[in-house]
Amino acid sequence: MGSSCGPAHLSHDEAAHFERESCDYSIRLSLDDAEAGRAPRRVRVYADGIYDMFHSGHARQLEQAKCAFPNTYLIVGVCNDELTHRKKGRTVMNESERYEALRHCRYVDEVVTDAPWTLTDEYLERHKIDFVAHDDIPYLTGADSAGDVYSVIKARGMFLPTQRTEGISTTDVIARILKDYEVYIRRNLQRGYTAKQLNVSFFMEKKLQISERYEQG
Repeated sequence: MGSSCGPAHLSHDEAAHFERESCDYSIRLSLDDAEAGRAPRRVRVYADGIYDMFHSGHARQLEQAKCAFPNTYLIVGVCNDELTHRKKGRTVMNESERYEALRHCRYVDEVVTDAPWTLTDEYLERHKIDFVAHDDIPYLTGADSAGDVYSVIKARGMFLPTQRTEGISTTDVIARILKDYEVYIRRNLQRGYTAKQLNVSFFMEKKLQISERYEQG
């Protein structure tokens, strides 16, 4: 699974370049042949996303992509901060943190930084992508979205559907934090963070301090 030793390669690393150049992309693979283990070379599967606050739902999706075929090389594209903030909104982790989290997932062989929002023919050819893994729910984001960003991939028979893990998403995790907002603020103040670092107002800080003294009796 993934790189045999150490984190996954970045797409511009020498090892990733060698793997890409070694792939005879003139041999096009059908889904049936790949699933049956009849592919004469490694099957290059691509998954992409934001991967903010990398969690078990992300890992399970990548596990499905990696284990879909007997001999899979899993490439994961991660959008940078500028594109993500413009298309989807703010993230908790910055792009460098998100890239590094993916590199240390056991199922990932290669990480593409600055991944695009939609996949062009040129991008598919450059990375020699056989199949694109994502859940089958139409992905519509941003005011300029005219339809499912994976519609062309699906029409070409290159789409590999994966299943979402119910009850766990980045939005779910953030919602849990917001639900217990004051608990987490109080805990971090106790750990030495300042109100300024936590973007907490003077009045909120005093309210939490009074509440804590009251609970301690």
